[in-house]
Amino acid sequence: MDAIHQIKGRARKMLVPIMGALFFTYFVVHSFYGDRGIIAWLHLQKQVSLAEQTLSALHDSLDDYDRRINLLRANQLDGDMLDERSRVMAGLVKANEFIIVQ
Repeated sequence: MDAIHQIKGRARKMLVPIMGALFFTYFVVHSFYGDRGIIAWLHLQKQVSLAEQTLSALHDSLDDYDRRINLLRANQLDGDMLDERSRVMAGLVKANEFIIVQ
């Protein structure tokens, strides 16, 4: 009977540290693997990096289109650009001609 009381007493004394360790473990695990944990944050950083690369490529493409459009404006018309675009659009390329479209 005395042994049972000792076991119950020790169990009560150990209950708080065990519960504290469980809560601590729960929060540590979720700080790494949760929806807003470190691993999810690293994944989001990777997605942001890829999106920034895509944005940079799109800006480069847009700058190229702006440059080509500016060459076709009336105040600074480039003859070679106009000839190239008209031949490509109309399909009037001769058999011995090569047009390199960038």
